[in-house]
Amino acid sequence: MSSSNFHAMRKILLIGDSGVGKSCLLVRFVDDTFSPSFITTIGIDFKIKTIDINGKKIKLQLWDTAGQERFRTITTAYYRGADGVVLVYDVQDEKTFADARDVWYNTIMENALPECQLILVGNKADVDSNEAGRAVSFEEGESLAKSLGMAFVEASAKTNKNVDEVFFTLVKMIEEKLEGKEGANTSEEKKKSKSEKVNLKSSKKSKSSDCC
Repeated sequence: MSSSNFHAMRKILLIGDSGVGKSCLLVRFVDDTFSPSFITTIGIDFKIKTIDINGKKIKLQLWDTAGQERFRTITTAYYRGADGVVLVYDVQDEKTFADARDVWYNTIMENALPECQLILVGNKADVDSNEAGRAVSFEEGESLAKSLGMAFVEASAKTNKNVDEVFFTLVKMIEEKLEGKEGANTSEEKKKSKSEKVNLKSSKKSKSSDCC
């Protein structure tokens, strides 16, 4: 796709423990397919999808990172230039939730840019809130996201529950952040231009006064 066919390109990372379903979420979002027998990601995987946000075509670079500890030093390099991060845990595995809070969030803070937008995703939410298989409640996930200043969605790659919502919510956050930044820059440029004009007029008056 040529650059004339999309308005902007955004880089998004999917991070979290191995086995939480990052690859499944990505494949469901991009290809609308699901396989319960995905091979664990080794290093980095990469996909592209273009979506429409408020009438603008946004091309997404979607980076699926390995969750194993031995790959973490490799994957941290990919945080550079990231516009958004999807932090995934498994609602049926409390350790992945604890790691999202205690390990992965700190990794984001250490490596991502301050303006990078974040969303916490409880995957494998195809179990009801009162089912025995669930280890982390919706309220716990929502509370953690709120305390960390992140958006929050529960999803299921298996049933396609809220998968599109995960990515569309994050991209909308990215675009709103960038539009606000551009608006602030434009306002600052106008103030600077106005100040320069005032200074120029003052300078001209001063020169005119010197000639008398």
